[in-house]
Amino acid sequence: MRTVATEPNRTRSARLEARVTQEQKDRLERAASLQGRSLTDFIVSTVEEAAARILREREVLALSARDRKAFVAALLKPPVPRGRLARAVKRYNRALAANGA
Repeated sequence: MRTVATEPNRTRSARLEARVTQEQKDRLERAASLQGRSLTDFIVSTVEEAAARILREREVLALSARDRKAFVAALLKPPVPRGRLARAVKRYNRALAANGA
């Protein structure tokens, strides 16, 4: 996985600041050192990975059991078009046939 620090075409122009305890800083520095990274690179890449994971989790559509059943039922047996929609489908099919499709 590429990190922000290793992306050559990106200019770091925004700044973040955080106050941490000395113990937190020591732990972060130790973890960064174990991975052979600078503290900044470690923090940015770790936070970036966490942000991507959280956004992925929130973007996944979660359906209740009832919603899933209704969705699958609609896929398996869609409702018959009525009224204006039915007329639009007929016009569309006629236009396709007239164009030789």
